[in-house]
Amino acid sequence: MQRSALLVLPPDSHLQTDTHGGGPGVRMMTTHMNGHLTESDGGGGESNMEEPQQWTRERAVDCPGDLGARTLPVRRSAQLERIRQHQEDLRRRREEDGRNRQELDLNASIRLKKLSQNPKVGIDNPTFDPIEGPGGPLGLSPNLGAPTLLELEDLLMSLKQMQHCLSDAQSQEDVELVLQLVQKTDFQKAFNIHNAVAQHMNRPSPPFPHTDHAQSLAQEVQFMVQSSQLKEGLELNSLLSSPHVQAVLLAHDGVAEQEMQLEPLTPDGPSETLTQWGGETVKIVRIEKARDIPLGATVRNDMDSVIISRIVKGGAAERSGLLHEGDEILEINGVEIRGKDVNEVFDILADMHGNLTFVLIPSPQTKPPPVKETVVHVKAHFDYDPSDDPYVPCRELGLSFQKGDILHIISQDDPNWWQAYRDGDEDNQPLAGLVPGKSFQQQREAMKQTIEEDKEPEKSGKLWCAKKNKKKRKKLLFNGKQNDDYDNEEILTYEEMALYHQPANRKRPIALIGPPNCGQNELRQRLLSSEPDRFGGAVPHTTRNRRDVEVNGRDYHFVSRQAFDMDAAAGKFIESGEFEKNLYGTSTDSVRQLINTGKICLLCLHTQSLKTLRSSDLKPYIIFIAPPSQERLRALLAKESKNPKPEELRDIIEKAREMEQNFGHLFDAAIVNTDQDKAYQELLRLINKLDTEPQWVPSSWLR
Repeated sequence: MQRSALLVLPPDSHLQTDTHGGGPGVRMMTTHMNGHLTESDGGGGESNMEEPQQWTRERAVDCPGDLGARTLPVRRSAQLERIRQHQEDLRRRREEDGRNRQELDLNASIRLKKLSQNPKVGIDNPTFDPIEGPGGPLGLSPNLGAPTLLELEDLLMSLKQMQHCLSDAQSQEDVELVLQLVQKTDFQKAFNIHNAVAQHMNRPSPPFPHTDHAQSLAQEVQFMVQSSQLKEGLELNSLLSSPHVQAVLLAHDGVAEQEMQLEPLTPDGPSETLTQWGGETVKIVRIEKARDIPLGATVRNDMDSVIISRIVKGGAAERSGLLHEGDEILEINGVEIRGKDVNEVFDILADMHGNLTFVLIPSPQTKPPPVKETVVHVKAHFDYDPSDDPYVPCRELGLSFQKGDILHIISQDDPNWWQAYRDGDEDNQPLAGLVPGKSFQQQREAMKQTIEEDKEPEKSGKLWCAKKNKKKRKKLLFNGKQNDDYDNEEILTYEEMALYHQPANRKRPIALIGPPNCGQNELRQRLLSSEPDRFGGAVPHTTRNRRDVEVNGRDYHFVSRQAFDMDAAAGKFIESGEFEKNLYGTSTDSVRQLINTGKICLLCLHTQSLKTLRSSDLKPYIIFIAPPSQERLRALLAKESKNPKPEELRDIIEKAREMEQNFGHLFDAAIVNTDQDKAYQELLRLINKLDTEPQWVPSSWLR
């Protein structure tokens, strides 16, 4: 049985994995061709595994060359930025030169002065002489309007003649440079190519038949002239009745019938026709494909057949709506496809542009008419590189991304492989790319974790029952619908997002996250000091006694230990802790009170507090303050009269790496604190951007 969703496998890879435990608890993991994972018990029991399938693969039959860049995330390097700047400088320079040339006094030209003094001085260039002939002046064909092509020898002769006629040394030098260019091999090759293309472009198209019933028309004419009894009519009747003319008309009708079946595209656009071909009912699909728009379809082999496996959004196939998954391709523009490998089909279609005519056997599976899908915006919580993924159905269409990238999911027809664009790439990439579906990513990551657990060596004294219980806990991961919270913590995939523009009277709180000694506290304090009317800090709660100079509600919210414990149990604190036997905490109510005054609340939090903060209605903007290199970090701390040991510096950098790895999917932005002033300016820029630009936030915040 052939499955429709296929996986690409390297020759030495095996999706079917047998994990042996040597006794009870042996399980079989099977990854099917459509990406579905199943699990069955091994041992002496009956296996519920399906028979091994014959693995096949998909190939994008018309993938543009620049799609290869899809395997690397779009990150503009400094070199590319310098090239872009250089191109911009050249453009401005050309514009300035053009303006300067327009402002020059034409009479200041020495050559023009000489011409004005002697108006008879000039050059007879035979290249521009009107050529009288069948085409009329300038060699134009009366039908095609095609210019007569100049041969290379004529061009050289004209240039040499021009050089001898010139008296100005500068002009002779200019012509000599042109002569040297024309005599170069590369120029002559390009010149010949130009002539060949021009001849081909001006070649008349073959005539298209007006009818495929010439014989019946001839019979009607014969009947009419016979009734007229005119001399000319009798001669025409004799001519049409001759065997040679009858044979010509018969041949004409046979050819015209085939030509009219493959009628060129009408201005109305793509078309579809059902007809008989080789004893089978086929459909003839005609679509137009521009050079800059790929076809957008993948094919696979099923025995000798070439089957359309996937229609990719953004391509000519999807726009026409006439090619469907499961259709078998018999011919493309008269080239037989059946029996060819997918790579051969790729080569055939690589150079085909313009009008494409497909002869197809329609898919036996009838699908409901396509419904316009709603675009889903998600934030990626993991890195993905299709070049390292053996399961991607078509590597050429794989879309790479990094943790934190926004993806626009435009098709989930295949639940295992979604079609998507990276945010910002919609105008640069003609075709959508393939990314792993959420449930498929969860399943295979869970399977990978289970296999890694099975490979861990048994510890002494560890009981088999304990191992089985652990496997049972992991087994829950294979069902993405049973426990969403558990899966999201264990396996990070995607989070649905929406654009949000903060109101002017309700600013989002800013949470600064980072390891100790990375400067987040200093940055927060600098903002509070520089703009106290704009920024503020939430008033914390505490159980310690109030001092004489302190005011309740301004310095702290002083509460009893019992009230503090009740609020903590109710989840009202973003974070809390104990210091010198007194409890301290920052509550969501305190943050909300500050926001209601119109100020921006600044928080410095631990990563463990992010889950509580994000689950509130505060809509925080989380910025990660990352340390620089070890040497730079030492220099920054030295300015604060700190002298950390090398192992302490390594611990800070390692702590930052762990925070980014475990919580990086929750960060909205990151700042590497290489310099306090630069980090402060960047932090201020990010905060100001919240007032002017909408930001991506979890869609659950807006429901």
